[in-house]
Amino acid sequence: MNVLLKIAIHITLACYALAMLLALWRALRGPSAQDRVLAVDFLSIVAMLLMLVVGIRYASSTYFVPALLLALFGFVSSTACAKFLLRGEVIE
Repeated sequence: MNVLLKIAIHITLACYALAMLLALWRALRGPSAQDRVLAVDFLSIVAMLLMLVVGIRYASSTYFVPALLLALFGFVSSTACAKFLLRGEVIE
């Protein structure tokens, strides 16, 4: 692996870790439920990106299927939470 790519991956992982810490802080301290749902959705997106970067780092395709599943479940759960916050029920 190229040295420049290794440096870029480490910088990317550090930025993702910082983004996850800030989103976790917003999820715990959010002034409203909408802010908390948005922060948890952002956490799932950053976790998916983190898994993809780790897959690139180790040159392994094993990380890509769980990242896809995490993206799918993150979308479905944030949609269900948004619907619950708007209408008060998930299933009509």
